[in-house]
Amino acid sequence: MILVAHQPEYLPYLGFFYKAMKADKFILVDHVQFERDDFQNRNRIRTGPGSDGWVWLSVPVITKNKSFQKINEVRIDNSRYWAKKHWKSIYYSYKDAPFFDQYKYFFEKLYLKKWEKLSDLNEEIIRYLFLQFNIDIPVYKSSDYNIEGKKTDMIINLCKAMKADCHLSGPGLTTEGGEHYVEVKKFEKEGLSHQFQILNILFTRSSLNRLRPICQL
Repeated sequence: MILVAHQPEYLPYLGFFYKAMKADKFILVDHVQFERDDFQNRNRIRTGPGSDGWVWLSVPVITKNKSFQKINEVRIDNSRYWAKKHWKSIYYSYKDAPFFDQYKYFFEKLYLKKWEKLSDLNEEIIRYLFLQFNIDIPVYKSSDYNIEGKKTDMIINLCKAMKADCHLSGPGLTTEGGEHYVEVKKFEKEGLSHQFQILNILFTRSSLNRLRPICQL
C-alpha cells in the first residue's frame, strides 16, 4: 500500500499529481505549520499559451498576531479582492487555449464563491484536478487523525494511520543544506519502505488524459 503525503498547495505543481498517480492513498498534510510566502497560498501561471512570461497569483491570508498557525486554521483575507483578480488573470491568459472552455466553468464558479479557509479552497482545487487527471484514489486529511512527530517520525506515523507499508516522496524533502531529511533506516526499523522519485515530466496543456501513460514507471 503506497502512501503519498503532501501539504495542500494552491494550484499545485505537476509533481504533486505525478506522485498521486503512483499512490494507493493520498493524504493532505494540513495539521502542520503554515509557511508564509510558500506555495500553500500562492503560485504562478503562464501569461498565455506558448508564452515565456509568468504572473504570480497569491491568496491573501490573515497572519496578524498569528505567529503559529496550522494550515487548516489559516483564514483568507476577503477584505482584499483577490478572487476576481485571479479569475481575470486565468481568463485572459488562457481564453484562447484550445481546451479552456472545457474547464473554465469550474474555475469561474470557484472564484465566485466566498472561501473562508485556505485549506478548503486548496482541497476543492486538488480534488477537481484529481478527477480531471483520472486519479481515482481516496484522499484524507491529516487533521482528522492524531498525528504526532516531525519529519521522518511524522511520515512514519502517517503511514501507520493509513495502514500503508510504503511512502513515496519527491526530491523536495530536503534540508536547507540540500540533504534529504527522511531517515530511511527509521522506515526499515518500522518494517516500512520509502521511495524517492525524480519528477521530470513534460506537461502539455492540450492533453490532460495523456499524462498518465507519460508518468508510468
